[in-house]
Amino acid sequence: MTSTPIADLWPTLPGGADARPEAAYRLLQAAVESFAERGFHATTTRDIATGAGMSPAALYIHYPSKAALLAEISRVGHAATLELVRAAAAGEGGPVARMRRLVEEFTVWHARARTVGRVVNYELHALPPDAYAVVLALRLDIEREVGTLIEEGRAAGDFEVAEVRTAARAVTSLGIDVSRWYTERSSETPEELGRRYGELVLRMLGAARWSPGLVSRP
Repeated sequence: MTSTPIADLWPTLPGGADARPEAAYRLLQAAVESFAERGFHATTTRDIATGAGMSPAALYIHYPSKAALLAEISRVGHAATLELVRAAAAGEGGPVARMRRLVEEFTVWHARARTVGRVVNYELHALPPDAYAVVLALRLDIEREVGTLIEEGRAAGDFEVAEVRTAARAVTSLGIDVSRWYTERSSETPEELGRRYGELVLRMLGAARWSPGLVSRP
């Protein structure tokens, strides 16, 4: 299952890629692959340890349980996504250009990091309550960033949207679902899919009446 290695997500966060032992990364990667393939509840700590080339006892040196692994994966995956969304929303250009860029990058992320994306978005029900609260806050922050950009575009007359919160959820749901079905055998590259999704979202938000390139008013 080829996808972005989970260790690549940590350099975007405080502490950097060298903030934890290499063995912890191996466990996280093995957990991601096991959770994506079997589901959280069907995965055992032995499955994870074996996938990391370690003994089950060695797992507990770094993580007290498989739930702790899921919590860490979910937190980091959502934090990386939030950082991406914030950067795109605060970038150059008007609301239409920034929304297009946001959707393209959001889509590419969920295609390239699809294994992580599948776990963090479709195993939420398995998180312990305290971990779920942390992840829920990150998800709401992502939705708010998208909603704020939509509201800015609506105020500028670039978007025609009746209800901003529903539109923001539709935008994020479209990209998130890519992690569910995208594979290395898909006919489109992540970048091609991102461009097409970018156009679809702008049309959904009512920006299609602008220039043929859907970037600014004619």
